[in-house]
Amino acid sequence: MARVQVAPLADIPNEVGLRLEIGEHRIAMFRVGDGIYAIGDRCSHAEASLAEGEVLDGEVECPRHGAAFSLADGDALTLPATVAVPVYKVDVEDDVVYLTIDEES
Repeated sequence: MARVQVAPLADIPNEVGLRLEIGEHRIAMFRVGDGIYAIGDRCSHAEASLAEGEVLDGEVECPRHGAAFSLADGDALTLPATVAVPVYKVDVEDDVVYLTIDEES
């Protein structure tokens, strides 16, 4: 496991995806109100960037075919996606955002 400093909290836009590439991991990070979420950026259905999707009610919609994913647990909520995307642990300390990445996944 690796802990990576991402950015100051103030630099994370609200309800707009932020795409990150950390090693082999492509991550979509979202700030929704007081919550910060990080999930795999590739839609499990068609590999589209979830960071480019629309955020609503704790979900992100894939911009390609409209599948919805939970920001909290990565679950695929609507078709055509049926497989969850990875979820990354997010911590905020002293107004700085950190991710914990499992280097084996």
